[in-house]
Parts: sequence; C-alpha cells; structure tokens
Amino acid sequence: MRRVAWPALLLLAGCSSIGAVSGAVVGVATGAGTTNPVIGYAAGVGTQAAVDSLVKYVSRKRQQNEQDQIAATVGNLAPGQTAPWKIEHDIPIGNEHGAVTVVAMLDNRLARCKEVVFTVIDGDKPDAPRGTFVTTACAQGQTWKWAQAEPATERWGTLQ
Repeated sequence: MRRVAWPALLLLAGCSSIGAVSGAVVGVATGAGTTNPVIGYAAGVGTQAAVDSLVKYVSRKRQQNEQDQIAATVGNLAPGQTAPWKIEHDIPIGNEHGAVTVVAMLDNRLARCKEVVFTVIDGDKPDAPRGTFVTTACAQGQTWKWAQAEPATERWGTLQ
C-alpha cells in the first residue's frame, strides 16, 4: 500500500472539510504523542475551529474584494449604462467576471445609491457557470461600496 502525504489529503478534502481533516490529524498526533486522548481531543477540536475560522475569513475577504470591484465599476456608470467588471484574486482560483448595469439612481439626503443588475461568469470557458443578481451600491465619499449584506446567500456558500 502506498503512503499518501497529509497535505495532499488536505488539498483533496476541499475547503468545506479541511478543518475537520486538520483537526483529526492534529488530534490523533497529539493524543498519540502525549498518550492522553483528552489532550488529543482538545487539540483536535481547537485546530478544527481555528482552521474553519481561517477558511471563512479568507472566503469573506475574497467575496469583499469581488463586491468592491463591482461597486467601483458601478460608481462610474449612469442609469442605463452597462460596463464589464473583473476580479483577479492573489491566488488565481475563482477569478470571475461579468457585466453590471445601473437600473436606477436612489439619491436622497441620507445616501447616494444605485440599484444594479450584475452577471457573474465563473471562468473563461464557454460553458462556465453564470448567474444574474440584483444589489445596491452606495457612495461613501469618493468610493462606492456594496450596500446589502447578502443579496444572494446561496452565491456565498461558505457563509451559510
């Protein structure tokens, strides 16, 4: 039987289970090393919680960067105008692109906002997954920011 390196297993596990796999590995190793299963269990649970939190943090930051890119594009558009948007993450996985159209200006004393419809294309292949979403972006000084907490919870799967 061939031996497989633990990092390879973590990569195969995917983001949703990487915390559980990491916790199990650390728990077993710590429990065996200390010959105390309680310490191993505690180390495993702590590791799983830390890794899960890190994965969610990274996912939220990537989501925020995408939202900021769309909102920045919105800031340059008038109602009825459409423009392309694109995000290139530091780790080039999940680079998406699409188009954003301003459908309404929501200008009042509290905020200057725009209602938009945007598309998201995940990748450059002709059969890449596509979606259409609606949101609001508002001006914060000279910067435009995403105004809604979660316009499409399914889209941001790690936050469910």
